[in-house]
Amino acid sequence: MTKFKTIAFVTLSTVALAACGGSGGGASGSRDSIRAVGSSTVYPFAKKVAEEFVAANPGMKSPLIESTGTGGGIKLFCAGVGAQHPDMVNASRRLKASEFEDCQKNGVTDVVEIQVGLDGIAFASAKGGITMNLSPEIVYKALAAKPFGKEQTAKTWKDVDPSLPADPILVYGPPSTSGTRDALKELVLQKGCESDPAMKAMKDSDKDKYEQLCTEVRADGAYVDQGEQDNLIVQKIEGNPKAVGIFGYSYLEENIEKLQDLPMNGVLATYENISNFSYPGARPLYVYVKKAHIGVIPGLAEFLATWTKSWGKDGPLAKIGFVAAPDDVQAAAAKAATDGTGMTADGLK
Repeated sequence: MTKFKTIAFVTLSTVALAACGGSGGGASGSRDSIRAVGSSTVYPFAKKVAEEFVAANPGMKSPLIESTGTGGGIKLFCAGVGAQHPDMVNASRRLKASEFEDCQKNGVTDVVEIQVGLDGIAFASAKGGITMNLSPEIVYKALAAKPFGKEQTAKTWKDVDPSLPADPILVYGPPSTSGTRDALKELVLQKGCESDPAMKAMKDSDKDKYEQLCTEVRADGAYVDQGEQDNLIVQKIEGNPKAVGIFGYSYLEENIEKLQDLPMNGVLATYENISNFSYPGARPLYVYVKKAHIGVIPGLAEFLATWTKSWGKDGPLAKIGFVAAPDDVQAAAAKAATDGTGMTADGLK
């Protein structure tokens, strides 16, 4: 891109932001700092990248990182272009087709998708607390509102499977707006539900009923929605040795002296098992960026560059429980972050 074209792009982008009205400083309607919203799982990693960004760019303001949950963050992100809207959204799942469509309707037409790394949905209890070898089918039978379309009658884990303890089912987990909850549905609950051939067939014949029976979580107190802060789930299970918590792997890693991992299909949620996808709850993590804000919001391009320098196996994020993506995924993500290539709806569900 020539110098003239660069100047023209920045000028036009600034006009676009100003036209949308801005709550930030300056007559242009722009802001002097980056704003990112979204996943509580990605939050500690984004905060670390913000620290690295400030250290490498003296004089630039620290990005504002908000933990709103993936679903809530995407809604804010897709509301429009302009300084009053976030520049980025951190997500613990991929953008949905319906969300991409909302973005397009609201003028957020150029969205850059960057897969920043991996995470795992961990099941854990307090050190010395309840121990179990879980499976998607066990978790589904224990937590579904209507397992396989039948009344939920299980009160204890032993009611679900005779090999499990006769302790009451008490699980602290993420709310419906969380990307962790979405991943729980897709990677665990649906897999458990589909162990019944009739449920698997229903996915094609009656999608709405399938969604209800395979992903709706019981509301009788056995599953407790603990809000968007995964550290609160950690605190709850620390205080109750019979309780189980569901959260991102990084929170397990961070609290490994206080917590114990409950294996899934006999596989523990470890860095190695997540990175090679042998752990059933492994999932990709994403950052989405508005191309219209790059070159207008000060430091946004540099912040993306800091992400690319931080997500490697030996990078600063790995030291706080982040799992690096395979090399080819990292290369593609770095290219997207550098080139600012807009994504399409291809492959979105």
